[in-house]
Amino acid sequence: MRPYFTRYHFGHSQPLAGLLLLAFLAQSAWLVHAQLRSTEGPRDEEAVRISEGWRQWHGHGIAGAPLLEPETADPIGEADRFDREHSPLLYLVSSAPLLAWPRDLDRESSTQWQWLPRLPFLAFGVFLGASLWYVARRLCGNTGGLIALILYSFSPSLLQASAVWHTEPEILAAWGAFGTIFTSIAVAHTLYAPREVVLWNWRRIVLLGVSLAIAIGSQFSMIVLAPIALALMFYVAPVRREAALVIWSAACGVASALLFGMYFFHPQAFGASLRHAEFWGATWRGFTVLGVYQQIALQTVRACPAMTLALPAALATYAAWPRTRYFGNTAPLLIAVLLVALAISHPDLAGAGFLIVAIPFLFIFVAGIAADLLETPYHPLVSAVIRGILLAYVAWSLVSLARVPAA
Repeated sequence: MRPYFTRYHFGHSQPLAGLLLLAFLAQSAWLVHAQLRSTEGPRDEEAVRISEGWRQWHGHGIAGAPLLEPETADPIGEADRFDREHSPLLYLVSSAPLLAWPRDLDRESSTQWQWLPRLPFLAFGVFLGASLWYVARRLCGNTGGLIALILYSFSPSLLQASAVWHTEPEILAAWGAFGTIFTSIAVAHTLYAPREVVLWNWRRIVLLGVSLAIAIGSQFSMIVLAPIALALMFYVAPVRREAALVIWSAACGVASALLFGMYFFHPQAFGASLRHAEFWGATWRGFTVLGVYQQIALQTVRACPAMTLALPAALATYAAWPRTRYFGNTAPLLIAVLLVALAISHPDLAGAGFLIVAIPFLFIFVAGIAADLLETPYHPLVSAVIRGILLAYVAWSLVSLARVPAA
């Protein structure tokens, strides 16, 4: 079994990873360009995010708590005026770049400033890709890291989420969730070191708290990640569970303070928003409908067409070959399965968020299995198959992207 995390010096994989991240950024920027070329002014959902965030930045209330411009003109109750699924984070992030715009935000000049609200999410897409490569490289080596990053860099769904192309900006929740899971594992792994636990881990505590705050702030139902993170810490460091609980509690405290800060430390708005927030909202009905499973499968394939072959092959290998059933492969698979189950149990917008969050974990699982297969005597055959699948996947994604402006 490989160690959980290993160290590498700078080598040829870093420039390749950088090129792949640039390719991801270029594709996302192309989607933004294609959408802005075909529209006049922001879409309704984006316009609400911008206006609500703009008003909070200028001290005229808190975004989404309550909404200044409800999505419906029909009479609504007080609860419907609150954003039940999001904190002000997405509103503030969308509108923050516009603070640098020197003129009015009118429709006539929208072609010049419409790029600005998309810039943060383009950056978050790159950050998530870099985080994915960093983790995959340490779990399954340079080759596994590059395989995971290739799967990510040409994923239609993740490109769409990063570009906010006819969808919600779920890329921020995905980055926060990814950071929460793997930071909790890293923190627990360091508990074996003979040092003062809390003081030695203060950087990781802050990082775990920030990750939790980003995930929950982007989608309230991501609060489920907090107990998942604690369970992972207990599993990785069973002999230091008290220390893990202290660290987890401190990270939750940091996350709570940051969430409060998203409301600009207005206790009334913070309390009202939390009262109306939908932190769970799961239902068992989705598990009884066959169409839900079909939709989940279609969305997974849409997120990465290479998964049509790669995921069944990886699952079959994992089931048949005991050597692949170590923590570095099992943890991403279990987290992905749990997130997919949460997607099934949330038929609303939150379900789509859970599914997007699950995709990077599936990439790490597939990359880990591929790296294991490449270490067998069948290396030439496995290498040829993997190269063929990845080349076909990249070509398909680029051809599909080239057709977007004509659609």
